[in-house]
Amino acid sequence: QVQLVESGGGLVQPGGSLKLSCAASGSTFSIYAMGWYRQAPGKQRELVATISTGGSTNYADSVKGRFTISRDNAKNTVYLQMNSLKPEDTAVYYCNAESLTREVISWGKGTLVTVFS
Repeated sequence: QVQLVESGGGLVQPGGSLKLSCAASGSTFSIYAMGWYRQAPGKQRELVATISTGGSTNYADSVKGRFTISRDNAKNTVYLQMNSLKPEDTAVYYCNAESLTREVISWGKGTLVTVFS
């Protein structure tokens, strides 16, 4: 099994920055891709960004140019640097891990990001 623990959420004003971290433990050898998703109140969970073991990345159009996903394979940790935050970025941010066959292995419990003016 894989356990994921997110950290780094908080309150920030529009235009500000936050960096989220997600540390994986357990059977980390089974992880191929890791990603960040978010769920705003009353909305469905949506993709934010993903990154493969080899470093290939994918971003939602809404965060391109503002958010950067990165990964430290040695530490089994994935990061999400969020810049130029907007109120619409307010959500609970979840980390997940996928296998090589893109099966979801695990979800974290989430970390809340609130962008307020």
